[in-house]
Amino acid sequence: MTFYQELQLNQAGSKNYIASFKNPKEKRKHIAIFLFKILLNVAFSSAFIMLFSILFGASNSIAGLAVLLSIMAFRFSDLGIRTSHSVFCMFIIFGILAAGPKVSNLVPVGWAFCINIICIFLLMILGSHNVIMFNHSTLVLSYLLLQGYDVSGHEYKMRLLGLLVGAIITSFILYRNHKKVQYKRSLKNIFQEFSLSSTRTRWQLRMTLGVSSVLLIANLLGLPKAYWLGIAAMSVTFPFKNDIAERVKFRTIGSILGGILFLIVYFVLPESWHGFIGIIGGIGTGLSVHYSWQTAFNSMSAISIAISVLGIKYAIIFRVFNNIFSALYIWLFDHMFEPIINFISNHFEKLAPSK
Repeated sequence: MTFYQELQLNQAGSKNYIASFKNPKEKRKHIAIFLFKILLNVAFSSAFIMLFSILFGASNSIAGLAVLLSIMAFRFSDLGIRTSHSVFCMFIIFGILAAGPKVSNLVPVGWAFCINIICIFLLMILGSHNVIMFNHSTLVLSYLLLQGYDVSGHEYKMRLLGLLVGAIITSFILYRNHKKVQYKRSLKNIFQEFSLSSTRTRWQLRMTLGVSSVLLIANLLGLPKAYWLGIAAMSVTFPFKNDIAERVKFRTIGSILGGILFLIVYFVLPESWHGFIGIIGGIGTGLSVHYSWQTAFNSMSAISIAISVLGIKYAIIFRVFNNIFSALYIWLFDHMFEPIINFISNHFEKLAPSK
């Protein structure tokens, strides 16, 4: 494996590759490459978001993160349809990211719930047809982040411009990297393959209704950082039931662990270093393979951002509460969803004309 190929491995791939070497010298060499990759990713991500913020305003750094996530994701994954159709879909997806979060924040809670359902469902249909690509973790996450960090006036105009540039860059990378991949499936086929008996369709509906309903509950209760609940719900909503139970367990453990780690680091580090806790969390996430540790370090980064608004006490409390509540809610939601969707599916099958 070349140096460049090794840099392209994910955390699990890198650690498995390192474990394959028995020679201590070789093992140390590839550990160094792994650590260099993490630092390179952190440096590139920081530089990209900084440049985006300079061009489109500091308040739009979160839009820069959404663009960065899309660029990094679609270097390796596609949409599971013809590449030319994928490029068209990508502009629709960015259009949803530009309009959906903004409109949902302008209307009453009930209408926001409806808009979230429509937007998240379209993101799932257009971008997550190929389940194993995990594109939802980029697209739905970006939607929720843009909703949580809303802007208005001139800042929103700059956000629109930034997302347009992001759509162009992401579409170019998607086309360049996947133009040789041949798919017979077209954009039209994505909608034709929608079926209540399909595991994929049921997962798309669970994701849409689960995330949208947990946002509705958060907004009705007036909870701060409602998008945190949506992200937690998204992260545990997997196509298969066994995966959901595992993710709920480790999301809960990771959330509590993240709160404890943040407290320890916050009180151990001098006050002048507190601004680096988010970076520490990002590096820790990059080094982690297990989901519970990824959740823990992600929590550190999220708490470090929220602390300026909520204070250390409530930032930790709400982060832990939001994660655990959303994880348990999705577990219960899944248990109610399956019998209901089975009933609806069987009812439609009975009504369908026999061939």
